[in-house]
Amino acid sequence: MECYVEKLREFIGLSGGQAHHLFLEFSLIVWVLWLICKKSTTNELKLTENEKEALIRDYEPEPLVTEVSPSHFALKPRVVRGKAGKYINIDGIECLNFATHNYLGFIGDDSVEKDAMKTIEKYGVGSCGPRGFYGTTEVHLALEKQLAEFMGAEDAVVYSYAFSTISSAIPAYAKKGDMIFVDERANFAIQKGLDASRSVIKVFKHNDIKDLERLLEETKKADLKNPKKAQRSRRFLVVEGICANTGEICPLPQLVELRRKYKLRLFLDESISFGVLGKTGRGVTEHFGIPRTEVDLVMASLENSLASIGGFCVGTFFIVDHQRLSGLGYCFSASLPPLHVIAAMEGLRRLDQQPDILEKLNRLCGVMHDALNSSSIINNHFTVCGDCDSPVHLLLLKPDVCCSNPQSVIGDIIELCLQERIAVSRASFLANDSSKTPACIRVTTSLFLSDDDIAVFIRTLESACRQKFLETYSAS
Repeated sequence: MECYVEKLREFIGLSGGQAHHLFLEFSLIVWVLWLICKKSTTNELKLTENEKEALIRDYEPEPLVTEVSPSHFALKPRVVRGKAGKYINIDGIECLNFATHNYLGFIGDDSVEKDAMKTIEKYGVGSCGPRGFYGTTEVHLALEKQLAEFMGAEDAVVYSYAFSTISSAIPAYAKKGDMIFVDERANFAIQKGLDASRSVIKVFKHNDIKDLERLLEETKKADLKNPKKAQRSRRFLVVEGICANTGEICPLPQLVELRRKYKLRLFLDESISFGVLGKTGRGVTEHFGIPRTEVDLVMASLENSLASIGGFCVGTFFIVDHQRLSGLGYCFSASLPPLHVIAAMEGLRRLDQQPDILEKLNRLCGVMHDALNSSSIINNHFTVCGDCDSPVHLLLLKPDVCCSNPQSVIGDIIELCLQERIAVSRASFLANDSSKTPACIRVTTSLFLSDDDIAVFIRTLESACRQKFLETYSAS
């Protein structure tokens, strides 16, 4: 090769470097021409017209979705009218409401509605623009200040949609290469936030501190083998104050200990526990008497206890400011309409000034918890999940009483309750394997209910179980 280059250089009178460049360019041109010729001479399969017609005739496209049973509940949607108060209108039937997350009863409150209506006269129904452009008004800033003071944090940021609050806050901090430890029963918003983060996900058993510590120890040992990689990877722990899929309170004191020991960043979703737990409704940190500074970021919905729209995050100035630039749900969503901001502010003000409503709600949650667990008929067919301080309880159908279609059994029991003017809801889950999706009923407790209302509900549910499982009772 060198001799050819030397002869070429002597022939055309070029220097050594110029000759090498010329030879390289010539070689590349020859290679490109060879590729073009090879592609053009490739034998292609040619079909006759009859063969084409046969392929088209025999083609059967796969269905976009799997076969759905005609009795599937999604094919029979119910029409709900009116406000989600003590009673709710379902398909024209007025029912006692055990399906709402309006825990404190602020939906339909006259004073809250009056303040929200006044806001429309000044601001209209909304700016239709993101917060960073022309969507911020003084009421948005006032709500953020009020939330930060209420939660004992340095700053707060308000989103226009609760789901995007959770799913945007997580990937705003956790990136590719980081590691997130999360409870296996985390809600759907957290799951989508984990997907968006592209981080390494480590799932531990529900509320199982030992299993979480096992994962942390394994990670620690792996870090010792590759310290350079460990230094570039941040570690996060994401949990719910009250798990939406079980109604159980997280073991926050033990989680905080692990946070300190393994240098984790703790993110806490208080969408259900905010406005419910603690003497003043400040959530699971107040419930356990843990300083809020032990939690790096608190995320919560405004759509449950405060009966508004949207969500918020509280933390240090540095953490919150980062979200204003990196939280996709904040940057690219139209701002929360001012009337909903005022509704949230009024609900927060009443929550702060009337802590006695929390005592009443807490007592009713205990009454519901005891009533569900003391009913032998209910416990024969369902596993009752949920803590006594939680407004959410889930009734999981036991495997030994399930038929081939457990979701159908749940639907029949809900229908029997509706016939008696009692509204309960089916708990829906999105899972990779639909066969493992639990069949269960979600029962919620709200401030406007009474002990007698709960007693009526228990009797109705027991009656529905007797009717549905009549063969079992007749056989016994």
